[in-house]
Amino acid sequence: MTASVLRLGYVPLIDAAPLMVAEALGFAGEEGLELQLTAAPSWSALRDMLAGGLVEAAQMLSPLPVAQHLGLSGAARFEALSVLSINGDVIGVSGALAARMRTGGFGFDFADAAAAGHALVAAAQGSLRIGVPFPFSMHTELVRYWLQGFDLTLDIRTVPPPRMAEALAAGEIDAFCVGEPHGSVAVERGVGVLLLPGSAVWAFSPEKVLATRAGWAEAQPELAGRLMRAVWRAGRWLGLAANRSMTSELLAAPGRLAVSAEVIERALTGRMVISPEGEERLSAGMIEFFDGAATFPWRSQAAWIGLRLAGRHGLDAAVAADRARLVFRSDLYRLHLREAGADLPGASEKLEGSLSHPTAVASERGRTILPVNRFFDAQIFDPAAPLR
Repeated sequence: MTASVLRLGYVPLIDAAPLMVAEALGFAGEEGLELQLTAAPSWSALRDMLAGGLVEAAQMLSPLPVAQHLGLSGAARFEALSVLSINGDVIGVSGALAARMRTGGFGFDFADAAAAGHALVAAAQGSLRIGVPFPFSMHTELVRYWLQGFDLTLDIRTVPPPRMAEALAAGEIDAFCVGEPHGSVAVERGVGVLLLPGSAVWAFSPEKVLATRAGWAEAQPELAGRLMRAVWRAGRWLGLAANRSMTSELLAAPGRLAVSAEVIERALTGRMVISPEGEERLSAGMIEFFDGAATFPWRSQAAWIGLRLAGRHGLDAAVAADRARLVFRSDLYRLHLREAGADLPGASEKLEGSLSHPTAVASERGRTILPVNRFFDAQIFDPAAPLR
């Protein structure tokens, strides 16, 4: 049987691993698919590739499809069929800013977002230029959420991930929030110090999604199901600790991330080198591909994103939350992944930020344990009462 060809786009980051693994290790082939992967230099380029039909599906920033449905990022409409990765971002600062923070007594524990925020604001002396990969990204949402209560002039600048270390070295930015391995690249080049993992701000945030043009999955249900199952099985493989070394080697192969396997493995294991001097910190849950219903597109997460965007762009909050929910296609996830063996949650929304310890929840197979999902400030987002 001739395999069906699907073109997939991605930005070279560790969280593109489910697409690479699905192609390289045969999960796509088992579904009768031939995946043709194309790297994009930036998120705007990848958005345009998907919008223009140059690819059928793509790794995508989780807030971007929501922003498009709210009319904030072009006319194209995307939807998220599943989540590709949880967490995986790091917040870093320049060497000069890190030195001022150390002088002020901060110890760079790589864990306490509140303490790090106070130390950063004191050292920044009133203003901070921080690089993020795209305006509509979880990087932007985490940074804004984290620093919103401080007296600080925040200048958020868009810098493509591969250029983040270069921009920091050139003095274009003072700090950054970026997906791995590009935070570690800044450390390796001796130009930056890692301050926090993104998970210190929100312990279980949806970072990247598997996105398609709106309507594609329903117009091509067989292809969509085969793609979703291949990527889901790749995520399950990635979730096994025994596969981390092989994953690192696969991602470091020519034509992929252009970073050494040793640097890639830091994020996969959570054993992070945070400074050019070699300081190490352990961060559990640095990036997650499968456990804790990581791949499920929770509509409560989409609603949270929608409300954040509505608040900044003057949109009706209730309308934004409702539109956002429609973007994360938990219905299609249930339809296509039940037969693959996915343990489907009993609900498609949950309280975001409510879990301070792993908690068993109702699911079809009775095996789902949701992990800690707290916000650093202990706020809880109730999707049933989003305006409260």
